[in-house]
Amino acid sequence: MEPRNFDGDADRPRPAGAKQTGRVLVIGPYLRLRAGSADAQSESHGSSKHGSSSHGSSSHVLRDAEARLDEAAGLARAIDLVIADAIIAPISQIRPATYIGKGKVEEIAGLIKSLDVELVVMDCALAPIQQRNLEKELHAKVLDRTGLILEIFGRRAKTREGSLQVELAHLNYQRSRLVRSWTHLERQRGGFGFMGGPGETQIEADRRLIQERISKLESELKKVQATRRLHRAGRQRVPYRVVALVGYTNAGKSTLFNRLTRAHVQAADMLFATLDPTLRALNLPLGGKAMLSDTVGFISNLPTQLVAAFRATLEEVLEADVILHVRDISHEDAEAQQSDVDAVLRQLGINPDDSGRIIEVWNKIDRYDAEQREELLNIAARRPEDHPAMLVSAVSGEGIDALLAAIEQRLAAKRTTLDLSIDAADGAGISWLHRNSEVLAKELHDGRFDMTVRVDETKRDIVVNRFDAVPRLSA
Repeated sequence: MEPRNFDGDADRPRPAGAKQTGRVLVIGPYLRLRAGSADAQSESHGSSKHGSSSHGSSSHVLRDAEARLDEAAGLARAIDLVIADAIIAPISQIRPATYIGKGKVEEIAGLIKSLDVELVVMDCALAPIQQRNLEKELHAKVLDRTGLILEIFGRRAKTREGSLQVELAHLNYQRSRLVRSWTHLERQRGGFGFMGGPGETQIEADRRLIQERISKLESELKKVQATRRLHRAGRQRVPYRVVALVGYTNAGKSTLFNRLTRAHVQAADMLFATLDPTLRALNLPLGGKAMLSDTVGFISNLPTQLVAAFRATLEEVLEADVILHVRDISHEDAEAQQSDVDAVLRQLGINPDDSGRIIEVWNKIDRYDAEQREELLNIAARRPEDHPAMLVSAVSGEGIDALLAAIEQRLAAKRTTLDLSIDAADGAGISWLHRNSEVLAKELHDGRFDMTVRVDETKRDIVVNRFDAVPRLSA
């Protein structure tokens, strides 16, 4: 096993009010696999199972073990854990009982004693029985990747909707963890009446209570979804279209959101710094407007419980007219991160190769020098015309104008441009056009306004019939 030095972790600056919640040992139990092997295709801790590289290729991108371990340590820091050490524990195969081999379990147990560790984080998805057996062998609390991400989400959820979604995901996860690991779960409660049978075991009672709470949460989330549908219907009655930001966690989505909308959403160099979705108006170069939505960041092996629970929030992405896939192009695992985001989009029913809807945004170009930036520009220039990449820096503002123009162009492609002439005295009609369409040109001639407007397909027939408008022919 390969140790890492995290001696300075205890002195790492923390957010105001944050508390250190314990010393943790982070383990990266990664399979020794060759890229392209059959096992590599099914390995759940390499690149995404259903991910793809650029332009529709189905090849997988295997992650660098060091980068994966650093990400796991970052997840632990996100809930203020102190990293005592982080090690890569290569394994040749997954053991049904403890995930890793007996020898490695003994090594880790020794490290736990020497480092005074209270918690072990395994950067993998553990089965309930594996988690129980490891806790018995290591005499320490064990948390797998799914549990760690759920802990982060539990801390970051601020709105009632976010809290409901996190609790639902956590209960679905906890339900699968109710194995007979403690004696109190084996006790039986007495049945009804004096001669009742043995009754239900404690574990069955716990499962029943969890299921009842899950049913209640699902009912409340249905109300949330209904409210969101009403909000979307309200937005559809005005000419604003929706642009959604998606991307790997810490790719700079919130910083870009603030840059585009002049908002003040929390943005930090931290995994899952923001969780609850935010909507703000986005002003476009030609005077049009859209609604920009900032969503929760994705991550490799995103727990399926979270994807299901956050579906109400992620519906904003499903309904978006344009999706900006924000990538940290400076990250060493940028290609693997892209593959992971593509996989989650597919889970949501969105085709990541839909060039008419998705714009790829290469963020953090400010981290490159002039020569490296020129190389990036050349790489972007060689991409197919229907799969462009917009190079930006959300911090410095470089490339933002070009990105806004690209957004406006995509939105315009889904709308119809109409020419019409309206009596200058028809104030109500002119006012209606300004509220329900994008006015591109307006000139007064002989008491009439000659106007060019751009309208959504849902408003096209209304404008044509009411104002005798004529569709403009494409050049």
